[in-house]
Formats: sequence, structure tokens, C-alpha cells
Amino acid sequence: MQPDPFDNLRQQEDAAEKAKDRAKQKAHAELEDIKWLMGVKRGRRVVYGILERAGVWRLSFHTNALQMAFNEGCRNEGLALLSKLQLHCPELQSLMLKESKDE
Repeated sequence: MQPDPFDNLRQQEDAAEKAKDRAKQKAHAELEDIKWLMGVKRGRRVVYGILERAGVWRLSFHTNALQMAFNEGCRNEGLALLSKLQLHCPELQSLMLKESKDE
């Protein structure tokens, strides 16, 4: 009996489907983790501190190009987190900003 030439293709498709499912589960878990963290005042303080240190609310400019690239990389990570907050828990993001202003 000759091997089916489509077996390898099916295996690749199955592997790609499994990888897609794992990525979807990981993204869902990350979203739930962010909601959980933002659900308590202590967690919102931690997230605000991360965003502040990342430089989300300041310019990345520096006269040294390497320092500016580093600053922009940090800011990019902070903006990615901020985007997730705005998309998935905007009311908690607003609360976090209000609480940080009050402190």
C-alpha cells in the first residue's frame, strides 16, 4: 500500500489548528488575568505604576538615539497594555486614572 501524499498536509493543517487554538486560549487567559488584576484597587495601582514607568504619558525623545529607541520600546509595551485596558475594561481604566489622581 502506498502512503497517502495528503497525510503530511493533514498533519500540518492539524498542527496549525492546534496552534491557533492554543493562541486563542492564551489570549483569553491574558484578558481574564487583566480583568482580574484591574478588579481590585491594589491591582489598578500596579498597572498604573507600570504604565507610568513605561512612559505612556510622556515623550520618548532623547538626544541619544539609542536611549530614545529604548524609551520608545518601553512606551510601546505600555501602549499595548493601555490598549487592552481600553478595549476590554474601559470603566476600570477610568477608575484607575481617577484613583491615581486622588492619591
